[in-house]
Amino acid sequence: MYKTQGLKNSRIEVADALRGIAVIGIILYHSVEHFNLGSAHPSLSLPCDDTVFNILTVLLSGKMYGIFALLFGLSFFIMRDNQEQKGKDFSARFAWRMVLLFCFGIINMTFYNGDILTFYALLGLLMIPAGYLSTPLLWAVTIFLLIQPIEIYSLLSGWKPDISAMGKYYMTMGRAAIEGNFFECAGASLKYGFLTSLLWFIGKGRMTQTLGLFFLGILFGRRRLFYNEGNNLKIWRVVLAVSTVLVAVGVIFGRAGEGNVYFGKLDSLLHPMFNLAILLFIVSGVVLLWYKFEGFRKSLSHICFFGRMSLTNYLLSSVLGCFIFYGWGLGLNDVLGTTWSFLTGIGIVVLQIIILRQWAKKHKRGPLETIWRKLTWIGSEESSK
Repeated sequence: MYKTQGLKNSRIEVADALRGIAVIGIILYHSVEHFNLGSAHPSLSLPCDDTVFNILTVLLSGKMYGIFALLFGLSFFIMRDNQEQKGKDFSARFAWRMVLLFCFGIINMTFYNGDILTFYALLGLLMIPAGYLSTPLLWAVTIFLLIQPIEIYSLLSGWKPDISAMGKYYMTMGRAAIEGNFFECAGASLKYGFLTSLLWFIGKGRMTQTLGLFFLGILFGRRRLFYNEGNNLKIWRVVLAVSTVLVAVGVIFGRAGEGNVYFGKLDSLLHPMFNLAILLFIVSGVVLLWYKFEGFRKSLSHICFFGRMSLTNYLLSSVLGCFIFYGWGLGLNDVLGTTWSFLTGIGIVVLQIIILRQWAKKHKRGPLETIWRKLTWIGSEESSK
Protein backbone atom coordinates (compact mmCIF):
# COMPACT_ATOMS: atom_id res chain seq x y z
CA MET A 1 0.00 0.00 0.00
CA TYR A 2 1.41 3.38 -0.98
CA LYS A 3 2.20 5.93 1.71
CA THR A 4 3.16 9.55 1.20
CA GLN A 5 6.87 10.38 1.15
CA GLY A 6 6.11 13.61 2.98
CA LEU A 7 7.76 15.79 0.31
CA LYS A 8 6.29 19.20 -0.50
CA ASN A 9 4.31 19.35 -3.75
CA SER A 10 5.04 22.84 -5.07
CA ARG A 11 3.39 24.30 -8.18
CA ILE A 12 4.78 22.61 -11.31
CA GLU A 13 4.95 25.28 -13.99
CA VAL A 14 6.07 22.92 -16.75
CA ALA A 15 2.91 20.87 -16.09
CA ASP A 16 0.84 24.06 -16.47
CA ALA A 17 2.64 24.77 -19.75
CA LEU A 18 1.98 21.23 -21.00
CA ARG A 19 -1.66 21.53 -20.01
CA GLY A 20 -1.83 24.81 -21.92
CA ILE A 21 -0.29 23.14 -25.00
CA ALA A 22 -2.81 20.30 -24.72
CA VAL A 23 -5.83 22.60 -24.46
CA ILE A 24 -4.63 24.72 -27.39
CA GLY A 25 -4.08 21.57 -29.44
CA ILE A 26 -7.56 20.30 -28.59
CA ILE A 27 -9.14 23.60 -29.63
CA LEU A 28 -7.23 23.67 -32.93
CA TYR A 29 -8.13 20.10 -33.83
CA HIS A 30 -11.76 20.55 -32.83
CA SER A 31 -11.85 23.55 -35.15
CA VAL A 32 -10.42 21.54 -38.04
CA GLU A 33 -13.07 18.88 -37.38
CA HIS A 34 -15.76 21.61 -37.15
CA PHE A 35 -16.51 20.34 -33.64
CA ASN A 36 -17.51 16.87 -34.87
CA LEU A 37 -19.42 18.01 -37.96
CA GLY A 38 -16.74 17.89 -40.64
CA SER A 39 -17.49 19.00 -44.19
CA ALA A 40 -16.98 17.09 -47.43
CA HIS A 41 -17.11 20.06 -49.81
CA PRO A 42 -16.50 23.42 -48.08
CA SER A 43 -16.85 26.46 -50.32
CA LEU A 44 -13.64 28.09 -49.03
CA SER A 45 -10.93 25.51 -49.60
CA LEU A 46 -7.22 25.83 -50.38
CA PRO A 47 -4.72 23.54 -52.17
CA CYS A 48 -2.82 23.06 -48.90
CA ASP A 49 -5.88 21.75 -47.00
CA ASP A 50 -4.91 18.08 -47.20
CA THR A 51 -1.35 18.78 -46.07
CA VAL A 52 -2.53 20.90 -43.14
CA PHE A 53 -5.01 18.22 -42.11
CA ASN A 54 -2.38 15.45 -42.31
CA ILE A 55 0.12 17.37 -40.20
CA LEU A 56 -2.44 18.33 -37.54
CA THR A 57 -3.81 14.79 -37.35
CA VAL A 58 -0.38 13.26 -36.76
CA LEU A 59 0.61 15.89 -34.18
CA LEU A 60 -2.67 16.48 -32.36
CA SER A 61 -5.25 13.71 -32.78
CA GLY A 62 -5.19 11.50 -29.69
CA LYS A 63 -2.01 13.13 -28.35
CA MET A 64 -3.44 16.30 -26.80
CA TYR A 65 -6.17 14.41 -24.95
CA GLY A 66 -3.48 11.96 -23.86
CA ILE A 67 -1.36 14.73 -22.35
CA PHE A 68 -4.50 16.04 -20.67
CA ALA A 69 -5.18 12.57 -19.21
CA LEU A 70 -1.58 12.19 -17.98
CA LEU A 71 -1.75 15.53 -16.19
CA PHE A 72 -5.19 14.67 -14.80
CA GLY A 73 -3.58 11.74 -13.00
CA LEU A 74 -0.73 13.96 -11.82
CA SER A 75 -3.21 16.47 -10.35
CA PHE A 76 -5.01 13.68 -8.50
CA PHE A 77 -1.72 12.50 -6.98
CA ILE A 78 -0.77 16.00 -5.81
CA MET A 79 -4.15 16.63 -4.18
CA ARG A 80 -4.23 13.19 -2.56
CA ASP A 81 -0.65 13.42 -1.36
CA ASN A 82 -1.17 16.87 0.13
CA GLN A 83 -4.16 15.60 2.10
CA GLU A 84 -2.36 12.47 3.20
CA GLN A 85 0.46 14.60 4.57
CA LYS A 86 -2.19 16.28 6.72
CA GLY A 87 -3.46 12.91 7.89
CA LYS A 88 -6.66 13.14 5.84
CA ASP A 89 -8.25 10.68 3.41
CA PHE A 90 -8.97 12.34 0.06
CA SER A 91 -11.16 9.56 -1.38
CA ALA A 92 -14.65 10.84 -0.60
CA ARG A 93 -13.69 14.40 -1.45
CA PHE A 94 -12.29 13.32 -4.82
CA ALA A 95 -15.39 11.24 -5.59
CA TRP A 96 -17.46 14.38 -4.98
CA ARG A 97 -15.06 16.31 -7.21
CA MET A 98 -15.72 13.81 -10.03
CA VAL A 99 -19.48 14.27 -9.57
CA LEU A 100 -18.93 17.98 -10.10
CA LEU A 101 -16.78 17.32 -13.17
CA PHE A 102 -19.53 15.10 -14.59
CA CYS A 103 -21.95 18.01 -14.18
CA PHE A 104 -19.55 20.32 -16.03
CA GLY A 105 -19.40 17.66 -18.74
CA ILE A 106 -23.18 17.64 -19.10
CA ILE A 107 -23.14 21.43 -19.47
CA ASN A 108 -20.42 21.13 -22.10
CA MET A 109 -22.40 18.42 -23.90
CA THR A 110 -25.31 20.78 -24.46
CA PHE A 111 -22.98 22.65 -26.83
CA TYR A 112 -20.47 20.04 -28.06
CA ASN A 113 -21.54 16.43 -28.57
CA GLY A 114 -17.97 15.09 -28.30
CA ASP A 115 -17.49 15.99 -24.62
CA ILE A 116 -14.87 13.96 -22.73
CA LEU A 117 -15.30 15.43 -19.24
CA THR A 118 -18.07 12.97 -18.42
CA PHE A 119 -15.73 10.07 -19.26
CA TYR A 120 -12.89 11.59 -17.26
CA ALA A 121 -15.24 11.90 -14.30
CA LEU A 122 -16.38 8.26 -14.47
CA LEU A 123 -12.96 6.76 -15.21
CA GLY A 124 -11.41 9.14 -12.70
CA LEU A 125 -13.21 7.36 -9.87
CA LEU A 126 -10.92 4.38 -10.51
CA MET A 127 -7.96 6.50 -9.47
CA ILE A 128 -9.24 6.32 -5.89
CA PRO A 129 -8.41 2.60 -5.40
CA ALA A 130 -5.35 2.96 -7.66
CA GLY A 131 -3.96 5.58 -5.30
CA TYR A 132 -3.67 2.97 -2.55
CA LEU A 133 -1.73 0.44 -4.65
CA SER A 134 1.98 -0.02 -4.12
CA THR A 135 4.13 1.53 -6.82
CA PRO A 136 5.28 -1.80 -8.37
CA LEU A 137 1.70 -3.08 -8.53
CA LEU A 138 0.43 0.18 -10.01
CA TRP A 139 3.17 0.02 -12.66
CA ALA A 140 2.01 -3.49 -13.57
CA VAL A 141 -1.62 -2.37 -13.87
CA THR A 142 -0.63 0.70 -15.89
CA ILE A 143 1.48 -1.25 -18.38
CA PHE A 144 -1.31 -3.81 -18.74
CA LEU A 145 -3.78 -1.05 -19.63
CA LEU A 146 -1.41 0.75 -22.02
CA ILE A 147 -0.67 -2.36 -24.11
CA GLN A 148 -4.36 -2.42 -25.13
CA PRO A 149 -5.60 -5.67 -23.51
CA ILE A 150 -9.07 -5.46 -25.10
CA GLU A 151 -7.57 -5.10 -28.57
CA ILE A 152 -5.18 -8.01 -27.94
CA TYR A 153 -8.10 -10.19 -26.86
CA SER A 154 -10.08 -9.09 -29.90
CA LEU A 155 -7.26 -10.02 -32.28
CA LEU A 156 -6.69 -13.40 -30.64
CA SER A 157 -10.32 -14.42 -30.24
CA GLY A 158 -11.93 -12.79 -33.26
CA TRP A 159 -14.44 -11.02 -31.02
CA LYS A 160 -15.30 -7.47 -32.02
CA PRO A 161 -17.18 -4.90 -29.93
CA ASP A 162 -20.42 -3.84 -31.59
CA ILE A 163 -20.09 -0.14 -32.39
CA SER A 164 -22.44 -0.19 -35.38
CA ALA A 165 -24.86 2.27 -33.80
CA MET A 166 -22.19 4.99 -33.67
CA GLY A 167 -22.69 6.08 -37.28
CA LYS A 168 -26.45 6.44 -36.84
CA TYR A 169 -26.00 8.51 -33.68
CA TYR A 170 -23.46 10.78 -35.37
CA MET A 171 -25.83 11.36 -38.28
CA THR A 172 -28.70 12.25 -35.96
CA MET A 173 -26.60 14.71 -33.96
CA GLY A 174 -25.03 16.16 -37.11
CA ARG A 175 -28.39 16.79 -38.71
CA ALA A 176 -29.62 18.53 -35.56
CA ALA A 177 -26.44 20.64 -35.38
CA ILE A 178 -26.73 21.73 -39.02
CA GLU A 179 -30.49 22.12 -39.44
CA GLY A 180 -31.89 22.54 -35.94
CA ASN A 181 -32.05 25.40 -33.47
CA PHE A 182 -29.95 25.42 -30.31
CA PHE A 183 -32.47 23.46 -28.24
CA GLU A 184 -32.88 20.75 -30.88
CA CYS A 185 -29.11 20.47 -31.18
CA ALA A 186 -28.66 20.33 -27.41
CA GLY A 187 -31.40 17.72 -27.07
CA ALA A 188 -29.80 15.43 -29.66
CA SER A 189 -26.38 15.89 -28.08
CA LEU A 190 -27.63 15.08 -24.58
CA LYS A 191 -29.52 12.04 -25.87
CA TYR A 192 -26.82 10.53 -28.08
CA GLY A 193 -23.55 12.33 -27.25
CA PHE A 194 -22.46 10.15 -24.34
CA LEU A 195 -23.37 6.89 -26.12
CA THR A 196 -21.58 7.98 -29.29
CA SER A 197 -18.43 8.96 -27.43
CA LEU A 198 -18.54 5.70 -25.46
CA LEU A 199 -18.65 3.66 -28.69
CA TRP A 200 -15.91 5.81 -30.18
CA PHE A 201 -13.73 5.34 -27.08
CA ILE A 202 -14.20 1.57 -27.34
CA GLY A 203 -13.59 1.46 -31.09
CA LYS A 204 -10.41 3.54 -30.89
CA GLY A 205 -8.91 1.77 -27.88
CA ARG A 206 -9.20 4.94 -25.80
CA MET A 207 -10.92 3.37 -22.79
CA THR A 208 -7.97 1.43 -21.40
CA GLN A 209 -5.39 3.92 -22.68
CA THR A 210 -7.06 6.88 -20.97
CA LEU A 211 -7.21 5.03 -17.67
CA GLY A 212 -3.61 3.89 -18.16
CA LEU A 213 -2.53 7.49 -18.70
CA PHE A 214 -4.35 8.55 -15.53
CA PHE A 215 -2.34 5.94 -13.61
CA LEU A 216 0.88 6.91 -15.41
CA GLY A 217 0.33 10.49 -14.20
CA ILE A 218 0.03 9.18 -10.64
CA LEU A 219 3.28 7.27 -11.04
CA PHE A 220 5.07 10.28 -12.50
CA GLY A 221 3.82 12.24 -9.50
CA ARG A 222 5.16 9.65 -7.06
CA ARG A 223 8.52 9.70 -8.82
CA ARG A 224 8.41 13.56 -8.89
CA LEU A 225 9.50 13.42 -12.53
CA PHE A 226 8.24 16.90 -13.40
CA TYR A 227 10.62 18.51 -10.89
CA ASN A 228 14.23 19.24 -11.83
CA GLU A 229 15.77 17.14 -9.09
CA GLY A 230 17.91 14.02 -8.80
CA ASN A 231 18.40 12.21 -12.11
CA ASN A 232 14.99 13.21 -13.50
CA LEU A 233 16.34 14.93 -16.59
CA LYS A 234 18.40 11.84 -17.40
CA ILE A 235 15.21 9.77 -17.20
CA TRP A 236 13.43 12.20 -19.53
CA ARG A 237 16.32 11.93 -22.00
CA VAL A 238 15.85 8.16 -22.03
CA VAL A 239 12.09 8.61 -22.55
CA LEU A 240 12.79 11.00 -25.42
CA ALA A 241 15.26 8.61 -27.07
CA VAL A 242 12.98 5.57 -26.76
CA SER A 243 9.86 7.43 -27.92
CA THR A 244 11.79 8.86 -30.89
CA VAL A 245 12.80 5.36 -31.97
CA LEU A 246 9.22 4.07 -31.56
CA VAL A 247 7.77 6.96 -33.57
CA ALA A 248 10.33 6.37 -36.33
CA VAL A 249 9.51 2.65 -36.40
CA GLY A 250 5.81 3.45 -36.60
CA VAL A 251 6.32 5.85 -39.49
CA ILE A 252 8.54 3.35 -41.36
CA PHE A 253 6.32 0.30 -40.94
CA GLY A 254 2.93 2.03 -40.95
CA ARG A 255 1.23 3.23 -44.06
CA ALA A 256 -0.10 6.70 -44.74
CA GLY A 257 -3.81 7.14 -45.28
CA GLU A 258 -6.48 9.74 -44.56
CA GLY A 259 -4.07 12.02 -42.77
CA ASN A 260 -2.62 9.46 -40.41
CA VAL A 261 -0.41 6.41 -40.07
CA TYR A 262 -2.21 3.05 -40.18
CA PHE A 263 -1.04 -0.45 -39.36
CA GLY A 264 -3.41 -2.61 -41.37
CA LYS A 265 -5.19 -5.38 -39.48
CA LEU A 266 -3.22 -4.51 -36.33
CA ASP A 267 -4.24 -0.84 -36.37
CA SER A 268 -6.66 -1.13 -33.43
CA LEU A 269 -3.76 -2.45 -31.33
CA LEU A 270 -0.77 -0.51 -32.63
CA HIS A 271 -2.29 2.89 -33.37
CA PRO A 272 -2.98 3.78 -29.70
CA MET A 273 0.61 2.75 -28.91
CA PHE A 274 1.89 4.91 -31.77
CA ASN A 275 -0.09 7.84 -30.34
CA LEU A 276 1.39 7.09 -26.91
CA ALA A 277 4.91 7.21 -28.36
CA ILE A 278 4.25 10.62 -29.95
CA LEU A 279 2.67 11.83 -26.70
CA LEU A 280 5.75 10.83 -24.66
CA PHE A 281 8.00 12.37 -27.31
CA ILE A 282 6.17 15.71 -26.94
CA VAL A 283 6.06 15.62 -23.13
CA SER A 284 9.72 14.61 -22.67
CA GLY A 285 10.86 17.14 -25.26
CA VAL A 286 8.97 19.99 -23.60
CA VAL A 287 10.22 19.06 -20.10
CA LEU A 288 13.85 18.87 -21.24
CA LEU A 289 13.67 22.13 -23.19
CA TRP A 290 11.90 23.81 -20.28
CA TYR A 291 14.67 23.05 -17.79
CA LYS A 292 17.53 23.38 -20.28
CA PHE A 293 16.81 26.70 -22.01
CA GLU A 294 15.64 29.82 -20.24
CA GLY A 295 14.37 31.32 -23.50
CA PHE A 296 12.12 28.32 -24.11
CA ARG A 297 10.88 28.49 -20.53
CA LYS A 298 10.07 32.19 -20.85
CA SER A 299 8.26 31.72 -24.15
CA LEU A 300 6.05 28.94 -22.76
CA SER A 301 5.47 30.72 -19.46
CA HIS A 302 3.00 32.94 -21.30
CA ILE A 303 0.58 30.02 -21.66
CA CYS A 304 0.95 28.66 -18.13
CA PHE A 305 -2.07 30.66 -17.00
CA PHE A 306 -3.96 29.18 -19.96
CA GLY A 307 -3.17 25.70 -18.71
CA ARG A 308 -4.23 26.57 -15.16
CA MET A 309 -7.64 27.50 -16.60
CA SER A 310 -8.01 24.35 -18.71
CA LEU A 311 -11.59 23.58 -17.61
CA THR A 312 -12.75 27.11 -18.40
CA ASN A 313 -10.91 27.04 -21.72
CA TYR A 314 -12.36 23.69 -22.71
CA LEU A 315 -15.96 24.73 -22.09
CA LEU A 316 -15.50 28.22 -23.53
CA SER A 317 -14.03 26.78 -26.73
CA SER A 318 -17.07 24.53 -27.09
CA VAL A 319 -19.40 27.53 -26.86
CA LEU A 320 -17.37 29.64 -29.30
CA GLY A 321 -16.55 26.84 -31.72
CA CYS A 322 -20.07 25.44 -31.95
CA PHE A 323 -21.45 28.96 -32.41
CA ILE A 324 -19.10 29.43 -35.35
CA PHE A 325 -19.75 26.10 -37.10
CA TYR A 326 -23.23 24.92 -36.05
CA GLY A 327 -26.47 25.92 -37.71
CA TRP A 328 -27.85 27.65 -34.61
CA GLY A 329 -24.89 30.06 -34.82
CA LEU A 330 -22.95 31.33 -37.81
CA GLY A 331 -23.30 28.00 -39.63
CA LEU A 332 -19.83 28.06 -41.24
CA ASN A 333 -19.54 24.28 -41.36
CA ASP A 334 -19.91 24.06 -45.16
CA VAL A 335 -17.98 27.28 -45.75
CA LEU A 336 -14.55 26.89 -44.13
CA GLY A 337 -12.03 24.35 -45.42
CA THR A 338 -9.28 22.84 -43.29
CA THR A 339 -6.80 25.72 -43.48
CA TRP A 340 -9.41 28.39 -42.82
CA SER A 341 -10.79 26.28 -39.96
CA PHE A 342 -7.30 25.99 -38.51
CA LEU A 343 -6.92 29.78 -38.65
CA THR A 344 -10.34 30.09 -37.04
CA GLY A 345 -9.11 27.82 -34.24
CA ILE A 346 -6.11 30.10 -33.76
CA GLY A 347 -8.54 33.01 -33.54
CA ILE A 348 -10.54 31.19 -30.84
CA VAL A 349 -7.34 30.54 -28.86
CA VAL A 350 -6.19 34.16 -29.17
CA LEU A 351 -9.61 35.46 -28.11
CA GLN A 352 -9.66 33.20 -25.06
CA ILE A 353 -6.11 34.22 -24.14
CA ILE A 354 -7.08 37.91 -24.32
CA ILE A 355 -10.20 37.37 -22.20
CA LEU A 356 -8.64 35.10 -19.59
CA ARG A 357 -5.42 37.09 -19.30
CA GLN A 358 -7.53 39.95 -17.98
CA TRP A 359 -9.18 37.57 -15.53
CA ALA A 360 -5.77 36.22 -14.44
CA LYS A 361 -4.65 39.71 -13.39
CA LYS A 362 -7.01 39.54 -10.41
CA HIS A 363 -7.59 35.82 -9.87
CA LYS A 364 -5.30 32.83 -9.30
CA ARG A 365 -7.70 30.43 -11.03
CA GLY A 366 -10.14 30.52 -13.90
CA PRO A 367 -13.84 31.18 -13.19
CA LEU A 368 -14.90 27.53 -13.53
CA GLU A 369 -11.79 26.33 -11.67
CA THR A 370 -12.73 28.66 -8.81
CA ILE A 371 -16.27 27.24 -8.68
CA TRP A 372 -14.96 23.67 -8.96
CA ARG A 373 -12.48 24.19 -6.13
CA LYS A 374 -14.95 25.89 -3.79
CA LEU A 375 -17.56 23.18 -4.33
CA THR A 376 -14.93 20.42 -4.02
CA TRP A 377 -13.82 21.67 -0.62
CA ILE A 378 -17.22 22.86 0.59
CA GLY A 379 -17.39 22.61 4.37
CA SER A 380 -13.59 22.60 4.60
CA GLU A 381 -11.05 25.32 5.32
CA GLU A 382 -9.54 24.58 1.88
CA SER A 383 -12.53 26.23 0.17
CA SER A 384 -11.37 29.68 1.25
CA LYS A 385 -7.83 29.32 -0.15
